[in-house]
Amino acid sequence: MLDLSNYSLTQLRQLDAQLIEELKARHHLTMNQAREQILQIAQGAGVTLQDLLPGKVLQLASRKTVSVKFRHPDDPTKQWTGRGRQPAWVKEWTTSGKSLEDARI
Repeated sequence: MLDLSNYSLTQLRQLDAQLIEELKARHHLTMNQAREQILQIAQGAGVTLQDLLPGKVLQLASRKTVSVKFRHPDDPTKQWTGRGRQPAWVKEWTTSGKSLEDARI
């Protein structure tokens, strides 16, 4: 096991952030592998996805994407649709006294 007692608080926080990102990546990888295995088994048995999940396939297919309404002027990769919780960059933007309308697309 890794001895963390000699790490500074900054190093521990960096390690924590790296650990969280790695856990997310592994979770997504595992989920994708499981989906692929399930689909291969179903296809091998001649079963369609609709047979396995009646109703769910139609719900997923009918979802529409929502267009982006706000974009950070300095970093175009930071976007928000205006729905749900405000991302951190929006909170920082508004608390610094800037208007959200300045970020509207």
